[in-house]
Amino acid sequence: MRSVVAQSWLRSAAAGVDAETNLAPVGLGRDDLESYRSTHQLSLVFPLLYDVLGRAAEDCEAVMAVGDAQGQLLWVCGRPAMLREAERIHFAEGAIWDEVHAGTNAPGTALRLDAAVQIHAGEHFNRLVQPWSCAAAPIHDPQSGAILGIVDVTGGEPIASPQTLGMVRAAARMAEAELARIAAVESARVHDAEARQSVSFGWSQPAASASSTRAEARLPLQLRALGRLEADASPDDGVSIQLSPRHSEILVLLAEHPEGMTGDQLAVQVYASQTHPSTMRAEMTRLRALLGRDVLESRPYRLLAEAGADWQTVRAHLSAGRVREALSLYDGPLLPQSDAPGVIELRDSLERQLRASILSAGQPELMVAWTRSRWGADDLQMWQRQAESLPASSPLRPIAVAEAERLEFELAAPV
Repeated sequence: MRSVVAQSWLRSAAAGVDAETNLAPVGLGRDDLESYRSTHQLSLVFPLLYDVLGRAAEDCEAVMAVGDAQGQLLWVCGRPAMLREAERIHFAEGAIWDEVHAGTNAPGTALRLDAAVQIHAGEHFNRLVQPWSCAAAPIHDPQSGAILGIVDVTGGEPIASPQTLGMVRAAARMAEAELARIAAVESARVHDAEARQSVSFGWSQPAASASSTRAEARLPLQLRALGRLEADASPDDGVSIQLSPRHSEILVLLAEHPEGMTGDQLAVQVYASQTHPSTMRAEMTRLRALLGRDVLESRPYRLLAEAGADWQTVRAHLSAGRVREALSLYDGPLLPQSDAPGVIELRDSLERQLRASILSAGQPELMVAWTRSRWGADDLQMWQRQAESLPASSPLRPIAVAEAERLEFELAAPV
């Protein structure tokens, strides 16, 4: 037995954990848990952890858990069948998995040692848990260094690999870096607001009510998401903020719905599969911390800032018949790797409109620009129309003909 496991077993036995029948106790009920975790600092990075680790865990038939500094699991994510299996050993939201209550396990032992830990099947003190393997790492407050909680992946035998431990450790470090970034952005925002007030030029006036303050706080916000994996948001008078993929999707959709969206409406447009309502609430809590409450409002969720967006500018040019201007501003598909249903619909719609306008204009130079882009390089119809439109003397015509023939051959070839 590894020494780290042997020492944990001794601590578990000394704590009175029953190795045969003990199951982790549930500390908080659903309502209390919802309230507690919504205000927990880790709620700011839970969406990031789910993006970088939770999805991978689901693909590996495992679950990802995020817990607090006492070992209480705040979020447990996975496919329904795996969640049901995990619940049989009380590996569920609200359960306490420190060593004192659950014996040797990755979350509890990681908290006890303040280090990333992997526990393989039979190394669990509790025999009811021994069919499982897990890897966990602590997450620290970037300012104080105190442990905020843990992130864990739990599953079958495939989880017992060095790669899993490396992924969990990296996810914890990413969460700490993100917390530091959020703190820096918030500090800069507060400092800027205080400086504005000192010169009587701010977003709010001291005597104004909260509602009137929000009404006056309509600062321009520029969003750029064309051809980008992650959008960025630039207040008209601030520093550009790089957004996570999920926050990029949310802001794109809110910009398209200035009247606002409920949490359920937004979740349907953001998530490709059904998700827990708390996931969206956690995302919005973190996004408000990033942008400021004077920019983003809830009930319904909507942007208070006057938002301008690069994809909307392209669409406006197309509506006015300015195809050349639209193409020059089109830096690529909208969030090209996003699988959010609402983003996919917007992305496909804009691309169809632009492509149809280029074909309708019949100007060879516009078609050449389209096919020279990475998103238009395999557009057979555009190459064919280009070959038809270019004069025989043009050096670009043989290229268009050759590319059209290549694509026709590739499309006709059996798979």
